[in-house]
Amino acid sequence: MNKFRFLGLTLAAGLTLASCGTTKNVSQVKQETPATEVKKPEPLPQKFVSLYKDEDLKNWQHTNPFDSHMPGMSTEKAYQELLKDKPAQTVIVAVVDAGIDINHPDLKDIIWTNKGEIPDNGIDDDNNGYVDDVHGWNFLGAKDGKMAGPEQLELTRIVAKYRKQWQGKPIDSIAPEDLEMYKMYQRAEKDLAKELEHIKALRMRYNRVSAMAENAEKTLKKALGTDKLTKDAVKNLKTDDPMVKQAKQMYLAGLNSEALKGFKHYLEGQEKYNLNLDFNGRIQGDDPDNINDRNYGNNNVIPPNADELHGTHVAGIIAQIRHNGIGGDGVADHVLIMPVRAVPDGDEYDKDIALAFRYAVDNGAKVINTSFGKYYSPHKDWVWDAIKYAADHDVLIVNAAGNDGKDMDQYGDKMSYPNDGDEKGKEISDNFLNVGAIGPNYGADMVAPFSNYGKETVDIFSPGQKIYATVPFSDYKFLQGTSMASPDVAGVAALIRSRYPELTASEVKHIIMDSGLSPQIMVIKPEEDDYEGEPKLVKFDTLSKSGKMVNVYNAILLADELSKQKQKKN
Repeated sequence: MNKFRFLGLTLAAGLTLASCGTTKNVSQVKQETPATEVKKPEPLPQKFVSLYKDEDLKNWQHTNPFDSHMPGMSTEKAYQELLKDKPAQTVIVAVVDAGIDINHPDLKDIIWTNKGEIPDNGIDDDNNGYVDDVHGWNFLGAKDGKMAGPEQLELTRIVAKYRKQWQGKPIDSIAPEDLEMYKMYQRAEKDLAKELEHIKALRMRYNRVSAMAENAEKTLKKALGTDKLTKDAVKNLKTDDPMVKQAKQMYLAGLNSEALKGFKHYLEGQEKYNLNLDFNGRIQGDDPDNINDRNYGNNNVIPPNADELHGTHVAGIIAQIRHNGIGGDGVADHVLIMPVRAVPDGDEYDKDIALAFRYAVDNGAKVINTSFGKYYSPHKDWVWDAIKYAADHDVLIVNAAGNDGKDMDQYGDKMSYPNDGDEKGKEISDNFLNVGAIGPNYGADMVAPFSNYGKETVDIFSPGQKIYATVPFSDYKFLQGTSMASPDVAGVAALIRSRYPELTASEVKHIIMDSGLSPQIMVIKPEEDDYEGEPKLVKFDTLSKSGKMVNVYNAILLADELSKQKQKKN
């Protein structure tokens, strides 16, 4: 879920883009307050004034919107007023993602440990099929300890696999059992051609801008009499020379070699790996088309370098230590993070994801976060079976809706995967929560411009822009994407399950959806190909199934009420 959205000449964004039925109304309950009890807090109202403040955003997602005037989740208010003396038990949250820095100072004390495994003895002590899986499992590794690197996109893999067999063949020559895959191949061929043209155009534009930036830097170095530029030095440069002034303006606007590194890396990754038909990054030694070939992977869940930051950031959003004076604050306390490395730089394999889900379920996770996605899934049935397996074991899956500004209701079987079924409005199970992203400005631009949406296919929105959390190694960073919105909600789910373990995964899902706030405002609708002309304004509540944004305070109130109802019945 990491499409790089290109707007004009802005090649380097100030923030990195990271990675995609009828709601059961459990909120219609009577609120009885016995005379002997302290009056129960009222749910938060549905409207608040829009007064955006340019303030510290490191924990904006936890603010109460009626105090901060930002669409936060009221996390702090919930802790202060509703959870202070509430007993809790520890909940395991599996992060199926890239590697996680399990030694990060804000994460090391909350990493799950497999107590049934003796470390580094080369024996599968707990007989779960994974040797020495002390802190999770790496499905991107080989048994000899090697780590997989970049990967192709799924559409590239499909074209590479079937082009020789099917290129130029008419549909009436295809065997009935191959028709579904043949149609997928045809679509992949067209999409690959479009992606290659897109990357070619971006490469040409990058080359022009890079040359401009290089010339500007030469001008600035000469004016400053230095071989190395710094932002402060350029900012303080006094000059009447129009060429130097222009160079200074470009440099400070982000058109400089340092700021362009990220986009250069993106282009090279697309050209060399993601869209390269001749590249094969699978080093695991297994057959990725055989779900029963499971003897692969290793126990190394740590990122090999600082660039593999996604999983660590997601883990931090969920549960980085609260109020310890460093970094940001996680959503949930009483959580253990289970690292499951299955998402490469490129598209994940269906087999790895299906097995990762089953690994998480079998080893005690009650919430699984999935901040990744793709638009082709040749073995989607394996993943759906794993989602149903999670449902059978009362595990909630919280998923990122995607970062392409698409209306998922319009895509049918071309929707983002993983999902809970590609028939609009029909779910394969009731344990899957699909999350879109909002930003810190309560107003027309509240919905993140990159976020996928859909009245039938996206369940709810939560903070996913300018989110500050852990990255390797012992560092922190602002990132954005539905990849950041999803772990916010996974944290809320873990928070509920830690205090109300009697509530099921399905009940927690609908508590989160039913208890959200539904601001009655018009917002700019995300666009798949960026905005052409005037942005279109739509009602916020038309962009998701619930029509709401997550609110922890109301979720705890509703969870408490439903818990009491269940206790009375029992």
